[in-house]
Amino acid sequence: MRYEMMLPYQVRRAIDENWPVVLPLGVLEYHGEHMALGMDTLVVVKVVELLERETNIVILPPFYYGAASYAVEPPEGNGSVQVGQNALAAFGADLFRSLLRVGFRNIHFIIHHQSENFAVGMPTDLSFKSAARQVIFQYLEETRGEGWWGSNAMADYYQKQAHGDDPFNWIKGHPLFDAEMIKSYPFDHAGIGETSLMLALCPEAVDIDRLDQGRWYTRTAAQASRELGQRGVEMILSHLRGCIAE
Repeated sequence: MRYEMMLPYQVRRAIDENWPVVLPLGVLEYHGEHMALGMDTLVVVKVVELLERETNIVILPPFYYGAASYAVEPPEGNGSVQVGQNALAAFGADLFRSLLRVGFRNIHFIIHHQSENFAVGMPTDLSFKSAARQVIFQYLEETRGEGWWGSNAMADYYQKQAHGDDPFNWIKGHPLFDAEMIKSYPFDHAGIGETSLMLALCPEAVDIDRLDQGRWYTRTAAQASRELGQRGVEMILSHLRGCIAE
């Protein structure tokens, strides 16, 4: 369900049944002359919509205003939007704190932008990861009191953690492609991989006739196909099913 369309009784049901709450996270960034600026976020939105057909999830309004950077092209006339890490971390903290107060305990953010080495991280995902950890610590201290972990009531903390009952799992981040998937699908920027994904998920975001093969990172987009993109979509869905079911 889309969060902005939910009625309060539906929110309460989602809390009681511990539905996954998913934030599509991305940027607005130049993706060649042939593809829409929102590609990195659109691909997450479209895949999550497919996932919603299979299972009960809450889809938060997507966040497009991540740290795009100007590493690919300068913004003038090209459209990239850059929001810095400090602003992102502050936003993420306020958002996650609000969601915890609503009652959600199964929150996920999913990102595609600069996620090829997710374990190390890049500005956008690091901002939200940091915000999640800080907010969970703060929320636990506010609701359970200082010294909550050291109290005798928490003597079975590690046993509970082994069975998945860990407050630090209340908010988790996931890349759209993990390291293993990248070995099997072309991971690029506006090349054959991303263009194929958009042809499969959001073809209106692609105008291949405008492809500029003078840019090295877009040249392979000429070989993009809906069929390849659909293969990528199936891989992503399999990956996210596992992430959200954990």
